[in-house]
Amino acid sequence: MLLTTGQAAEELGCAVTTYRRLINAGVLPGLSRRGVRVMTPLPVVQALQERAHAPVHRLDATELGVLRIDAARRVDDERQWIGYAPHLGPDRLLNSLKGWWRCDAPTIAAAGVLPVTLSGYVVAVLTGLHPFQRNPQGRYAFPAARLAGYVTDLAAPATELTSRVKRDRVLAELLLGTRLESHSGGSIAYVTPHTPRLHEDP
Repeated sequence: MLLTTGQAAEELGCAVTTYRRLINAGVLPGLSRRGVRVMTPLPVVQALQERAHAPVHRLDATELGVLRIDAARRVDDERQWIGYAPHLGPDRLLNSLKGWWRCDAPTIAAAGVLPVTLSGYVVAVLTGLHPFQRNPQGRYAFPAARLAGYVTDLAAPATELTSRVKRDRVLAELLLGTRLESHSGGSIAYVTPHTPRLHEDP
């Protein structure tokens, strides 16, 4: 059974524009087109419904930044791309995600991890957030950031772990493909873990 974009969004309880971000980013398998309509297999939508919530209570952070991103698009600056799409590959993807954002950079750096969400799903994980730098417009970048991992297929989910650092890989495996709701008027939101924290070995 195939669902229209509107039907898929209704099943997931989200706006059509929110669901279209997943389509445009290329993280959903088995899509087909009927004229101007994009059709999604029902099992893909059901897999999205079944994604677990991110276990942020297991992170060693009192406050966690969340980078809320759109599907990748070209920009006219040194990044070339901004946003998320697995076809960019790890190098271009990292460059598109590590700045420039209006945010509380010390809080993000202190957490040691920055989940990247697309339509409420964690599709990438950044670590190595020290140091950070500020531009004249008051936006911050994390020039030494590492891409711990990213999602290539959100329905499976299928992921790529791209860091050799043990803690990075633990964080990526913990968070990638999970649901992480956050609310913000800007690109960066903040969530607060409410239960005891887990300290991972370095």
